[in-house]
Amino acid sequence: MTKRQICFATHNQNKLKEVRFILSAKFDVLSLNDLGFHQEIEESGKTIEENSLIKAKTIWEKFNVPCFADDTGLEIEALGGEPGVFSARFSQRKGSELSNIDLVLSLLINGPIRKAQFKTVMTYIDERGIEVFEGVLKGKIAENPSGNYGFGYDPIFEPEGYTKTLAEIDPKEKNRISHRALALQKFCDYLS
Repeated sequence: MTKRQICFATHNQNKLKEVRFILSAKFDVLSLNDLGFHQEIEESGKTIEENSLIKAKTIWEKFNVPCFADDTGLEIEALGGEPGVFSARFSQRKGSELSNIDLVLSLLINGPIRKAQFKTVMTYIDERGIEVFEGVLKGKIAENPSGNYGFGYDPIFEPEGYTKTLAEIDPKEKNRISHRALALQKFCDYLS
């Protein structure tokens, strides 16, 4: 039986690897490179939800292939929900994970409130319309970065119920509990 093809509208190879790992049993997940799409999609939305929709609509309208896109933000209570939609470019240096982490830790120095959550919003588009799925992983910001797995803010995020960061948790375990995994599970349930 051939697997159903769907496109994941991302250029982020770390996200693509995670998603393929989670969905590979049921779906052939195409990348933007597989479609020959190498441009950046401008994330001009003011919310995570808007950015997810922008990316999915761009690919659906160009290729007419079932596709999904996600956007993820780290929301820190003491920072009023920041960095949120600006998580990837919080330090004004797009793609500079270390400078983003340093900025978050400097803003929280000696701060007693370290509650945070990762939120992923996934938008799926096919000929039937648009569906949206959300996954939230609650936790807190660690005092110092730790761990070699993962990417982004993983070295400073401790999920609830754990005494280690996402970057210290084995990738198989992370792919079971993460915000992206939770959104993907809802997405898979919908597709089934």
